[in-house]
Amino acid sequence: MTDEQIKQYHKQVDENIVKYGYHSTFVFTGNTPSFCYSTGIYKSFGIPELFISSLPQNLSHELIQNYVHKFKNMDKVPLDIKIDDLTDRFPVYLIEVPIDKLTDYVLSSIRFYEGKNYKYIQLIYLDTNGYFPNNKGYNYDQVILGQFEQ
Repeated sequence: MTDEQIKQYHKQVDENIVKYGYHSTFVFTGNTPSFCYSTGIYKSFGIPELFISSLPQNLSHELIQNYVHKFKNMDKVPLDIKIDDLTDRFPVYLIEVPIDKLTDYVLSSIRFYEGKNYKYIQLIYLDTNGYFPNNKGYNYDQVILGQFEQ
């Protein structure tokens, strides 16, 4: 990206946060698993930002939107328990992720928060055979950055 493209992208991120309360960024390089993450949720709604690995772009954006809608008025997001109603497609878990594990991923958030406090959680999901990462037979390229125990 050119400097001008980066500047325009940062402007878009900031405008979306003002307009919607957050921005979601999808990254696909072709060499590593894709990922998607939010920026602005922590500041706007007081709940952690969301990181999702290896799901398609539209589904990732839908999950972030559903997450905001479901938890934005709650004091706490439930961690380490199965959530059956974040999407009608499959159950998920939300796990805490230390910020230092995300420095290669969440560049828009790092720029947006500029050293201020913020938190992230990761959405963990089933593989196509219905197994979570800790189940025998799990087979998917989901990058897990936090501690997942089922």
